[in-house]
Amino acid sequence: MSEIDLHKFFLEQVRLFESLPADKVEEIIHLSRQVTFEGNEAILETGEPGRFIGVMISGQAEISVSDNTGTRTVLQELVPGEIFGAMSLLSGEPNVADVIAGTRCFVLLIPQEVVHTHILTSPKAVAYLTRRLTELTRALAALPVTATARPASAADDPYALSLTTDMPGKVIVLNVGISRIHFGVYDTRDLGSDVTGVIDNADPAAARIRVAVGSQTRSLEREPFPIEQLFPVMQEACALLGSHFALHLPEIVAVGHRVVHGGNRFSSAVVVTPGVIADIEALSRFAPLHNPQNLAGIREAMKRLPHVPHVAVFDTAFHHTLPPYAYLYGLPYELYKQEGIRRYGFHGTSHRYVSLKAAEVLKRPLGELEIVSAHLGVGASLCAIDHGRSVDTTMGMTPTDGLIMPSRSGSLDPAVVLHLIQDHQMSVDEVATLLNTRSGLKGISGISGDIHEIEAAASEGHHRALLAHKAFCYQVRKNIGAYVAAMGGIDVLAFTGEIGETSATVRSLACQGLGYMGIKLDEERNRNLGRLDSHAVISAADSPVAVMVIASDHERLVAWETLRAIERNELLLASEKQQLPIPIEVSAHHVHLSQADVDALFGPGHQLTPQHELSQPGQYACEEKVHLVGPKGRIANVRVLGPTRKGTQVEIAMTEQFKLGVQPPIRESGDLAGTPGLTLEGPAGSTVIERGVICAQRHIHMTPEDAMRLHVRDKYVVRVRVEGARELTFGDVVVRVSPSYRLAMHIDTDEGNAASVQTGMIGYIDAIQSRH
Repeated sequence: MSEIDLHKFFLEQVRLFESLPADKVEEIIHLSRQVTFEGNEAILETGEPGRFIGVMISGQAEISVSDNTGTRTVLQELVPGEIFGAMSLLSGEPNVADVIAGTRCFVLLIPQEVVHTHILTSPKAVAYLTRRLTELTRALAALPVTATARPASAADDPYALSLTTDMPGKVIVLNVGISRIHFGVYDTRDLGSDVTGVIDNADPAAARIRVAVGSQTRSLEREPFPIEQLFPVMQEACALLGSHFALHLPEIVAVGHRVVHGGNRFSSAVVVTPGVIADIEALSRFAPLHNPQNLAGIREAMKRLPHVPHVAVFDTAFHHTLPPYAYLYGLPYELYKQEGIRRYGFHGTSHRYVSLKAAEVLKRPLGELEIVSAHLGVGASLCAIDHGRSVDTTMGMTPTDGLIMPSRSGSLDPAVVLHLIQDHQMSVDEVATLLNTRSGLKGISGISGDIHEIEAAASEGHHRALLAHKAFCYQVRKNIGAYVAAMGGIDVLAFTGEIGETSATVRSLACQGLGYMGIKLDEERNRNLGRLDSHAVISAADSPVAVMVIASDHERLVAWETLRAIERNELLLASEKQQLPIPIEVSAHHVHLSQADVDALFGPGHQLTPQHELSQPGQYACEEKVHLVGPKGRIANVRVLGPTRKGTQVEIAMTEQFKLGVQPPIRESGDLAGTPGLTLEGPAGSTVIERGVICAQRHIHMTPEDAMRLHVRDKYVVRVRVEGARELTFGDVVVRVSPSYRLAMHIDTDEGNAASVQTGMIGYIDAIQSRH
């Protein structure tokens, strides 16, 4: 069929294109690929990533799945004019069904970028795709339980931890520090050839370089060099591993840069722009020893590789979900608002990876786990991760705060610093050096900051080594307990970092005495654990809490964040071409009741009485109201929303929390595990709920059609810019997608009042923070 005939065919027979102008259809044909498939040949296979939407031009095919016996179930017959492959391409998940040619087929394969730029800009085309996806979803849902559609959760990488991408090439990672430069080279197709290296510049007389791939290592010593020679030095070092591991700049497809401090500005890794560089430079006041060095690496890499994307990965980003009561210091509030003085937390990339890896090991959704992550290394911090969100962490405005560390002091009385300056006449620089390089394990022991040297000395009875070791382990154990209390429970305790991975004694002492919390260690398994490739579970067989050790690889984690930031940026750029205004709604406190609690509060058999419809279809405010009674006080006449639900849920803001005397977590609606309860009073009686009180996470309701236009999907976390007298940005906004929703973003009353945001204002998605 000629291109002219194809043009006519699409205009007349393909419903996906019926709303598109003729010249756009012609351009789509020109940018797409025409392919022939023979009978019984697989056009698209289950588990493959979605890279295109296909259009049948001639022949017949079928969308089908097979069960465990090989019996195939046909979901849909495909004839000329119909499409396939849309579900996987638009959702970002692997294909869940096969497309098999029944006869000789001629198809047009439209690449992903052409779909985004030429098709999803048409509302009618988006509506058509939505209907087709709904039809296929219903067909999948109706399958017998023996049929195997291999959903995304059963894919080889359900937790998205792999570095495999459709973009062949190498990703370089740079972690440029004060005295050391760590680097990594990762092949997106050959995952067994990861090269890691460290350039030690601590000795002013020589630079010592070590590179490794697997168990193979090579070393090199040379004269010190300026940052401008970084890439030639890395190439020289990689060449020592053999020609297969040589570093060729044309093969590089992306560069990831570790940046220590992202302040309030960066809630996720971002593609580097001049504006990002300016922001990192401004944040150097919080990390004067680190951010300038990080920037030097970024600038040099961008000179060497100006045509590939560069990504800044921030240590602080994961902790942007900390609630204000966890990150505020007891200082005048103006210092936070005007100067940004607050807790930020660090090791965020490591803590995020640990949480995902733990969920993968347990084969459980991250969103139902409470995790304490212990990153114990040159820097040491603990993080409380409640249902995928960082809710507390031990480090503060800088990485010096928190636990005793190998050479850092950790938390101390601020008056100690004043005393050193006033009574010992130490300068600010001298105090900074003392706290960061002469304190911690090194300062207490007087021997070293190396945990193994301290343990060797302690074994020989060295008093200060014993004291340093005990102080360190005590602080780890104390903070584990604190974070279990903060979350109201724990499912996983995970150790990572050089100390966490190699010191069985530290792990054992950190867990001792926590058995009443469900933390039970298998001492023999812990003691005999050698070097890790990935992870190991070291809890006892009857331990309610999974205790595990997870291998840390900072550079690999930065590469992982880099690839996802590039992907998010591409989605955002596509969505910006068709900015979709999102109405803002401020939600007051309210109650969703189960029918059992309706009966208890309003009488047996009582049916809720709709008063008026809410913005979301099918939901309504009821005439019924209840009183909330907590340990401290009560709130009268709280509106009930209908219809009834499986479980009762109470949504309140911070103001109501204080009045009632409860401390609910920030959660998505329906995520009630580990939440507090209270008493409900109604005209016919009262009922006590053991759980169900939450502070609702910011969220956006949208239809699948809206999601396609905005290039997001269910459970994405985004940042939203709200227009008004002053521009505001809300981060950590979860996307919820359903055909029954109407587009709207919901925040609670306290947030609305604090930000002067009112119902009816408009917001726009300006960043995709994460894709779950």
